Amino acid sequence: MSESARPALVHPALPINRRSALVGAAGLLAQPAMLGLLHAKPLPPAPTVWPQALQVPGGVARLSLGPAATRPVAQVRQGDVDVPLRVVGDAIEWTALVGIPLAAAPGDAFITVLAEGGGSPRLVHYTVAHKQYKEQHLQVSPRTVDLSPEDQARYEREREHQAGVMATFTEQPAGQAPASPRMRVPVPGRRSSSFGLRRVFNGQPRNPHSGMDIAAPTGTPIVAPLAGRVIDVGDYFFSGGTVWLDHGRGLLTVYAHLSSKDVRVGDVVNAGDAFCKVGATGRVTGPHLHWGVMLNRTMVDPALFIPA
Repeated sequence: MSESARPALVHPALPINRRSALVGAAGLLAQPAMLGLLHAKPLPPAPTVWPQALQVPGGVARLSLGPAATRPVAQVRQGDVDVPLRVVGDAIEWTALVGIPLAAAPGDAFITVLAEGGGSPRLVHYTVAHKQYKEQHLQVSPRTVDLSPEDQARYEREREHQAGVMATFTEQPAGQAPASPRMRVPVPGRRSSSFGLRRVFNGQPRNPHSGMDIAAPTGTPIVAPLAGRVIDVGDYFFSGGTVWLDHGRGLLTVYAHLSSKDVRVGDVVNAGDAFCKVGATGRVTGPHLHWGVMLNRTMVDPALFIPA
């Protein structure tokens, strides 16, 4: 190879070095921005509305009613009764919260919104999706499955009484309505049975589980998930020691199988107040809290009211 040819092989190295320098300089210039990204505070989580919407049997539908100067009156037909609905929001937009019964068939459903001044009501439609709940087999005392005539008569009396309790609808039961229906879990412990389970007692099918079971030792304090007023305290055949709280506008909660009930009807409890204790009374297989949430006289999944 001649001397004249050698420079042609050496000179290309100059552009490569220059390119490396430019890339390096660009990297240095970018470092403050990269450091800023690394140290940037995470964005706050998107706000979540409560309860969460889940349009299935045992779930909750959130239906927009649009703007209005005053809170609309909405209701849902259950059998031959028009049941009032919880309506939340403000003049910009109102929302009806609809508890969907576990027995609801998938498909079209609707609520009725009454017109001010006696005009024609309007229908708001929504769709109920299918949901398959699991099945649970339990062994309990035979007398709580095959009821004697005396126990059957007691159960029917208690059922009639509690139907009146569950029909409670008040605007502001605790002096100050909760700003949000977001709830705290009333007792720490393992969720031993979930809402909606198809229950089989001693080999006999029964109604689906209407609440959330939380396993905890007898005597564990239970706290109110929201401010509310005590509307029922009793000892019942199936649920044992029981307390009902009213949180306003058709939102109720129930606490069952209690060993201790430390409140009376009419008492007001604040969120976080201890008011009863875990037990194993009524039809149970061990100590736990049965916690139920009712919306428009319908038992719905408590998990929709608490953070995941």
